Amino acid sequence: MRARDHLAVPHRQRPLLLEVGAARQDGPVPDHLSVRGPERPRGLVLMLHGGAQHSQRPVDGRSLSLRRTQLMFAAIQSRVADAGCALALLRFTVRGWNAQLGEPAPVVDARRALGRIRRDYPGVPVVLLGHSMGARTAVHVADEDNVVGVVGLAPWWPADEPVSALGGRHVLAAHGRRDRITSARQTRRFLERAGEVAASTEFVDIGPVGHYMLSHVRSWNRTALKGSLGMLADRD
Repeated sequence: MRARDHLAVPHRQRPLLLEVGAARQDGPVPDHLSVRGPERPRGLVLMLHGGAQHSQRPVDGRSLSLRRTQLMFAAIQSRVADAGCALALLRFTVRGWNAQLGEPAPVVDARRALGRIRRDYPGVPVVLLGHSMGARTAVHVADEDNVVGVVGLAPWWPADEPVSALGGRHVLAAHGRRDRITSARQTRRFLERAGEVAASTEFVDIGPVGHYMLSHVRSWNRTALKGSLGMLADRD
């Protein structure tokens, strides 16, 4: 997993990210949670962006990982709303996974955000839609009781990544065959292990593309939408 990438997103393509909520006693992370959609959604898709293996740098508007996920957020938001669902995006506190410091930083952030969602949208099922490190975060927090499934895009799932949190959840992973940052083969192996505990698993081959979702954009977006909304439809 590389610490950073060198692909820029043109300024004119950057969508605005509306931040909502107030700081809570259990941490500042909910301030970094943005939610768009109907007031009473039948489901919610929580997007989790990528990052690096080691970094204490705060996530801000210069983060390419965040900006790539913002682009997808802007592209799919209306379709998610049309399905009667809300779309949320969590901006992690720092860029790194940082497992060497204890519980990985994005896992702490995501659990707090899911707690906020559980309070604000009681009983609403959640699908976690994560790219790279965001997908790794998703499989760690999928055991939260409001989570019904995980959609991982070019996921960073090491060979020893645990699958226990996926018990009874649906899992879909999409990968490009030219990804040199994370491994499509490793993703398939992870799904094989997850299949022992998950409600369902599925692999989607995006084709001869790399890691950053800046090519074959429609395919990435279509897979994200179909996978996330399909899991929520199963709850109807």
